Amino acid sequence: MNNLLIKKADSDFSNFNRFKKLPKNPTLGNLRSLIDHLIWLQSFGDMKAYVQGIPVAKIKHFAAEAKSLKAKELRDYTEPKRITLVISLLHHAQMKTRDHITEMFMKRMGNLHNVAKADLKTMKEQHQEKMEHLVMVFKDVLHALDQDDNEEQASQLVISTLKERGSIKQLLEDCEAVSASHGNNYLHFILPHFRSYRATLFRLADLLNFKSTSQDTALIDALTFIQENRHRKSDWLPDSLNLSFLNADWKSLVRVKKRVGGWEISRRHLEACVFSQIATELKSGDICVSGFESFDDFREQLISWEECKPLISDYCKELDLPDKAHDFVTRLKEKLVTYSHQIDKEFPRNDNLSIDKNGKLILKRYKATEASVAAKELERLIKERMPERNVIDILCNVEHWVRWSRHFGPLSGSDPKLHNPRERYILNTFAYGCNLGPAQAARHIRGATTADMLSYVNQRHVTVEKLNQASRDIINHYHKDFDLPKLWGTGKKAAVDGTMYDIYEQNLLAEYHIRYGGYGAIAFHLIADNYIALFSHFIPCGVWEAVYIIEVLLQNKSDVQPDTVHADTQGQSYPVFALAHLLGIKLMPRIRNIKDRSFFRPTTETTYQHIDSLFKGTIDWDLIEAHWADLMQVVLSIKNGKISSAMILRKLGNESRKNKLYQASRELGKAICTLFLLRYVSDIELRQQITSETNKVEAYHGFSGWLCFGGDGIISDNDPEQQEKIIKYNELVSNTVIFQNVVDITSILRGLGREGYIIDSEDVQLDWSYKALWRLCH
Repeated sequence: MNNLLIKKADSDFSNFNRFKKLPKNPTLGNLRSLIDHLIWLQSFGDMKAYVQGIPVAKIKHFAAEAKSLKAKELRDYTEPKRITLVISLLHHAQMKTRDHITEMFMKRMGNLHNVAKADLKTMKEQHQEKMEHLVMVFKDVLHALDQDDNEEQASQLVISTLKERGSIKQLLEDCEAVSASHGNNYLHFILPHFRSYRATLFRLADLLNFKSTSQDTALIDALTFIQENRHRKSDWLPDSLNLSFLNADWKSLVRVKKRVGGWEISRRHLEACVFSQIATELKSGDICVSGFESFDDFREQLISWEECKPLISDYCKELDLPDKAHDFVTRLKEKLVTYSHQIDKEFPRNDNLSIDKNGKLILKRYKATEASVAAKELERLIKERMPERNVIDILCNVEHWVRWSRHFGPLSGSDPKLHNPRERYILNTFAYGCNLGPAQAARHIRGATTADMLSYVNQRHVTVEKLNQASRDIINHYHKDFDLPKLWGTGKKAAVDGTMYDIYEQNLLAEYHIRYGGYGAIAFHLIADNYIALFSHFIPCGVWEAVYIIEVLLQNKSDVQPDTVHADTQGQSYPVFALAHLLGIKLMPRIRNIKDRSFFRPTTETTYQHIDSLFKGTIDWDLIEAHWADLMQVVLSIKNGKISSAMILRKLGNESRKNKLYQASRELGKAICTLFLLRYVSDIELRQQITSETNKVEAYHGFSGWLCFGGDGIISDNDPEQQEKIIKYNELVSNTVIFQNVVDITSILRGLGREGYIIDSEDVQLDWSYKALWRLCH
């Protein structure tokens, strides 16, 4: 281990520095490089045995401390601590590199399919002219046959016509080409691109231990089969394999009928199919990789059913849920029956919705509340008296009141050996929270600091968790110390939404976002109804945002604990509705294209007089009851911190024919979603509330983006941890500005009161949004 810290003569860095290697963008070359890196990391042995029995949080802390140090600095540590830090970092590097390889593999397989789809589209466009030509040939042949009843003369006429249009051989080739591009089965076009991947994917399969998470091992057996036959030169293999994992499109290519009778397997298509299917089932959790952090079997991370049993009664009592499967299903079913019939009965008297002749739902638009003359005058007076402040002054003021910087310090836990640490922490927060970066910030703060000093504080004294703790202090004081935010909201409601930040492409997080038209990642924010930001997280563009809704709610450890969450279209899916319900969270998203949404009947016999056309299917209550215990096991594991809700929802967010937990959560989600939709369409005040709250989080994006004015709006660091920290820094800066605004507005309102102005609380709460605060702090 000590030799790792010594720089070799032919290198600028020691091998210790290689432990910190970051994954680049998911190209085939970078996948090969990452596989080589993992093989090198594993040459030191599996570090799991050395960290056995140590809490995961402790290992991560040691790894983070080691990562922040240089080899030269580590050499000055005592040997026991030095070895502990190096082993922790090596273990962390092995785990993360395996995850990165798997993630890169999944993205490359997705790219293969996208390229194949593009090839099919291109071929269809290219063959359009050939198709038109063949139609004209066929038309000429029909005319020739129509002109002469004599078969022999008609035959000669057809041959003559075909020769005029080109050789018969060429026409046959054109027919085959057009036939190949017929339909939407693009899988045939994967093979030419797969050839360059083949050797790398087999290396990956040898390196990673793929396992089935169910009794269905057909796909794993197929992987073993192609590994055993990888060196065969024949393109055909005997039909001796269970191909139940194939869909119809793959089966038409993989299993081919022989001319002499019987069937055989196309080896090349089977290889492409198996690796494609492994990537798909890794997403759904039907395939796992042993010893990984993100792709291990999540079921092994759940608390056992024996541990769950004594917890269920108290947990269900706390949330007012039945603690037996049958009772749970019965109550929910009765609730859906009663509420749906109530909405049906009230339909003729509800002027806010109607159903057209095609059975489509139409919701009445509501008018936005107009601000009163008094409210507009009050805003004008406040804006006139609002003091001008800069961001550093605001950070200093809020630090004086709250002492948020007390959470920053060396990762080792020792006292900071910095001259005037509070000043350094404030300047560091300004530099990264406004996305200036150390170099740009140092140029603006002439003489007060240097780029190296700022970078040092960021690397050695600040972590994501420390930023969460600092922001939490501000949130708690904001909620406890002021009356003004209580006029805007109680903190029991919140909204979530994401906004894209541009980032460089040399990392695994960056993806192309069609809606935003660029490469980046999503800053996902949880915003309370009183405008304060409760939690932020940086997520990939390609992930459905609903996956992270529950996670950001659970990660929020402040005194403000919402039980109702609003979101936009991306913030909903049936499994999310199910899990939110079992966790006591009311999920109430904004619904786009309500006329296309499906409502579900409680039973096949249930009919309605007025709203029957809205219902498209029936809920499978038996499936929910059969897997209620599995669902509760997942929920209790999430509540006890054994597993991340985002990990569970990533697995449950992908359709799986094997995963009964996915199927049960989907059925439960249908029931909860139908109850919500019935309330949504019948309650105009709820729709106004949802719009109001989601508008707040959208306004926060502009507000926080305005404060993120450095670096041309681009997050330039390729380290995912540093990217996450920049989003957290920005949240911290945004919350300090909101805090300062409330202090100033409160002071102004008190001054106006002393001057004799009569201030109505409704005027204060009517039109106060980030837009107003943003204008006021300009």
